[in-house]
Amino acid sequence: GMNISTGSGGGALNSDKKFNIRGVGTIGAGSSATPLVLIDGMEGNINMINPQDIETISVLKDAAASSIYGSRAPAGVILITTKSGKKGKPVTNYNNNFRFISPLNLPKMADSYSFALYFNDAQPDGVMFSETKLKQIKGYQQGTQTQYMWPNSSNRWEVWDDLELLPVANTDWMKTHFGNHFTQEHSLSVKGGSDKSQYYLSGNYLDQGGLLNYGDDNKKRYSFNAKIDADITDKVMVRYNIRFVRSDYDAPSYMNDVFYHNVARYWPIIPLKDPNGFYTGDSKVYQLTEGGRYKTQDDQLTQQLRLVVSPIKNMNINAELNYRIGNNFYHTDWLTTYAYDVDGNPFVYDNATSSVREYAYKSNFFNTNIFADYSKELESGHNFKGMVGFQSELYKDRSITASKDIVQSIEHPTLNTAEKNPQNSGGYGHWATAGFFGRLNYDYMGKYLAEVNLRYDGTSRFLKDERWNLFPSFSLGWNIARESFFENYVDKISTLKIRASWGELGNQNTDNWYPFYRTIRYSGNAGNWLINGAKPNTAAEGPLVSALLTWERIRTTNLGLDFSMLSSRLTGSFDWFVRESLDMVGPAPELPATLGTDVPKVNNLNMESKGFEFVLSWRDKISDFNYNISFNLADSRQKITKYPNPAKVLGTYYSGAYIGDIWGFETIGIAKTNEEMNDHLASLPNGGQSAIGSGWRVGDIMYKDLDGNGAIDTGEGTADKPGDRKIIGNSTPRYNF
Repeated sequence: GMNISTGSGGGALNSDKKFNIRGVGTIGAGSSATPLVLIDGMEGNINMINPQDIETISVLKDAAASSIYGSRAPAGVILITTKSGKKGKPVTNYNNNFRFISPLNLPKMADSYSFALYFNDAQPDGVMFSETKLKQIKGYQQGTQTQYMWPNSSNRWEVWDDLELLPVANTDWMKTHFGNHFTQEHSLSVKGGSDKSQYYLSGNYLDQGGLLNYGDDNKKRYSFNAKIDADITDKVMVRYNIRFVRSDYDAPSYMNDVFYHNVARYWPIIPLKDPNGFYTGDSKVYQLTEGGRYKTQDDQLTQQLRLVVSPIKNMNINAELNYRIGNNFYHTDWLTTYAYDVDGNPFVYDNATSSVREYAYKSNFFNTNIFADYSKELESGHNFKGMVGFQSELYKDRSITASKDIVQSIEHPTLNTAEKNPQNSGGYGHWATAGFFGRLNYDYMGKYLAEVNLRYDGTSRFLKDERWNLFPSFSLGWNIARESFFENYVDKISTLKIRASWGELGNQNTDNWYPFYRTIRYSGNAGNWLINGAKPNTAAEGPLVSALLTWERIRTTNLGLDFSMLSSRLTGSFDWFVRESLDMVGPAPELPATLGTDVPKVNNLNMESKGFEFVLSWRDKISDFNYNISFNLADSRQKITKYPNPAKVLGTYYSGAYIGDIWGFETIGIAKTNEEMNDHLASLPNGGQSAIGSGWRVGDIMYKDLDGNGAIDTGEGTADKPGDRKIIGNSTPRYNF
């Protein structure tokens, strides 16, 4: 049920993985819902922890299980427990990892001759590459043609414009720019302790190389962790944990979306170097090696203090204070790069105006958890456990951005060494949550299980009347294997448990931290007129706000079955679930333009997620060899059940749509001749395919007339009248295993 995917940064070293539990929790039209990651009970970043420090990882999926963790947990919880000290002499552990990184599934690029032939075939009129040019390309591949570039009238090497002077190299740009690199990781830990106190210390160093052959990209991570547990008295225990993580990333500033977009589109006829030995401007080598750097440094210092007092038997009072400081510094400089003409003279090729940008961000997160639990076991087999508590969070941040143009020192590109067009911005922000919670557990001899949870949560993101809300949940279980009528089968089936749960949690993660404040749209020097020779500042009405904006509600129903057979060697579980995301923040309803400003976002979206999860495990041993085999299968689909689009206009969501639906035309095939295309167009007497394009000919796609109106079109552009479009697929992965 936990889905991990590559983020928008792809495989870049500074790109974190994205993950969700049982599908997306919201469509992101004004809010977000992601799994809550708790590291030793405190919210944290799973990418900023030393893997060697992890003791256990568990995933809470349904609302009843996640309810105790509050308004940050509606999309599920990932619990990470780190290692602790052990009684005994100090034990030292060193672990290393050396690996070579290679790119997988690099696109196979066409050679220059095949590229030229395909390019010619794609031309509607005439050809791009003449017979003479094709012979030159083929000759260069075979080694009989030595000249591969020609000068143009500007005394520069021709690359694009003059067809007769095009280069004839044979370059695989994927293999040119991406290759193998080395990564190393080292971890050292020490643990030990006495009856009264235990300690655990660890350090980690990661040096991760990127895949660039030119320009070099690199990521380094340093981490230190210390945990101390001490029994002050027989009834008082204290734990203190401190963790510091630094992550440094360094890469060419040119290594952005444009670079990745272009590298897959470079023509193979363009050479890496010109006849004089200089890299060609279109190779992008100078942009990567001399065009500036993008450097980031992310620091996190986390401190956790926990006090546990046991005043009486079976009762514990817990007080947890968690504090995290984050510092992030991002530096980017864009330096002027040059290419070289036929005589070896440089000319400006990219970043004619050099510039530098600095961004600094600091955050402080303070979290308190205070709760008490009490359990009671009766001789009759009835067992009770109760818990009540309070939880609060406070997050504050500040940021500043500054930039300047015309860098005077390429060795030290800083704000101090740039001279023109200074720009700056910055600000402060904060949000807070608070919640009261309670839980009551009951079981009878391990056969009948029940749990009830209740939360009362508040957030700073909504107005007073909408700030607090109540969220209940409950679960039931029946372990049939504990029944007397099942005694004859216990030696074969030791566990057979049926589970059911229902619950609601609130989501307060609006994109805007202050959605109830109206703002004025201010822009400096943005006027289209001059006052005393300068453009004036401008201000305009900001969007309206909704006084009724409130919590999103995530409601989950879960049915499950757990079983254990053959002396617990064979275990498994099956879950079926329905998760409803209700009152999601979405786009504002349309109002006449005479309103004069934007309409506020409101709670007007609903979504439903349905799916199942199945896990089957076999665990056994052969002599002293232990082994475990596990198989899991999960699937879910998310359906929009409410959206302010009654006409079901395509291009946005509508009621009944599934997340990831792909609308498109159904194809008949590719026209192999002009005659075949003309016959196809003649079969469409009411406009052919002119509604979606023109100049149809050999090599173009022929589309099917699904609505039978004698033309290929988009109809009224709605789900009910889509013309010749239909749902041809879905981008959401199915049946994950």
